[in-house]
Amino acid sequence: MRQARARTGAAGRGFIDPLVLSRIDNLELLARTVMDGFLSGLHRSPHLGVSMEFAEHRPYMPGDDIRWIDWKLNARTDRFYVKRFEADTNASTAILLDVSGSMGFGSGRTAEGEKRPDAGPTRSRPAAPLTKLDYGRYLTASLAYFSAQQRDRVGLVTFDRAVREYVPPAAKHLDMVLHRIATARAEGESGIRPVILKVAEAMRKRGFIILVSDLYEDPTEVVDAVSLLRYQGHEVIVFQVLDPAEVSFPYEDAAPFLDMETGERLPVVPETLAPKYRAMMGEHLSALEDGFRSRDVDFARFTTDQPLDHALFRYLSLRERMSRVR
Repeated sequence: MRQARARTGAAGRGFIDPLVLSRIDNLELLARTVMDGFLSGLHRSPHLGVSMEFAEHRPYMPGDDIRWIDWKLNARTDRFYVKRFEADTNASTAILLDVSGSMGFGSGRTAEGEKRPDAGPTRSRPAAPLTKLDYGRYLTASLAYFSAQQRDRVGLVTFDRAVREYVPPAAKHLDMVLHRIATARAEGESGIRPVILKVAEAMRKRGFIILVSDLYEDPTEVVDAVSLLRYQGHEVIVFQVLDPAEVSFPYEDAAPFLDMETGERLPVVPETLAPKYRAMMGEHLSALEDGFRSRDVDFARFTTDQPLDHALFRYLSLRERMSRVR
């Protein structure tokens, strides 16, 4: 088993490179590496975003975070005490991971999943060696691990046009969740709406719901379906995962393109198709972004060559914001 170290960015955070993470064979180790490096880079409390209740005071010790000093008590006693808290352990976090065929795409791989070293979005930049499902696995495992450390009940749904694996949220389900993530395979056609309806029926108690998908469906249907979870009182965050080549469409040579969900092969001449493709993709992405914003759904888009830090920070920011309004 090979381990990888997080690279430290200029801002002091550990920017976790997906390519480096691909060298770690054990998913739990990967998740722990990501979260430990990320949280230590933030120099923050390990219990970010959790609803906290005051428990007691204790004397200040060198190295304690000065934010937790009770200054009112200091004014009365002329001594320094810090507040201790108990975390609210009632939160449930369910992660929905898209495992449809399109998630198996990586611009640096063949249709069979082999690495293709001679292929790339441009000649000056290597192709993304990870598939979208690879990236989704790393992100999902890291979020599950972090949530478990916050004493959340953690659950998982893998899906294409139907639910493929379901692990209900529970305090002791992290190992099962990581195992199901590790064994997920990209196949089948996508269909988010019926899956969301089943999740909404199963998860009656309010909690965090995280959707990880490439969202290759009608934007209106996707937004309407996800909004149902918001109407039920859940805090929802949607992570769209794309390959860089899907956004820029850098191809130059005529070749057959494979639909990874239906298996259909289409002859494509990039020179004539590229402008129309980029325009349609731009409209699709804008429709998703505008739709989620209008429904008060937290949304972020990432490509598989981006460090995981950006997605993790988005999630932690949401949790922290929600903790302040509980």
